[in-house]
Amino acid sequence: MTTMNISVPEEMKAFVEAQMAQEGYASASEYLRALIREAQKRRARQDLEARLREAMESGPATPMTRDDWDELERNVWERHRRAGAEQRT
Repeated sequence: MTTMNISVPEEMKAFVEAQMAQEGYASASEYLRALIREAQKRRARQDLEARLREAMESGPATPMTRDDWDELERNVWERHRRAGAEQRT
């Protein structure tokens, strides 16, 4: 874990301390990490929704063939193999 120092106005500090007490956080760091995690989830959800919109607008759907499924499986196994090799290095 790394340290990040931030400066906030007194009213923001008071707000954070009130939220810590109200929501049961042990520290300002714990509270801010929770806020950042929520922002990350929100961003991931927005990215997913954008990708889904893009896919839906890309044209009509086509059925998956046996070759499509086989290629997908090969790609997954290749990605898995590469990830395992990277972990060993």
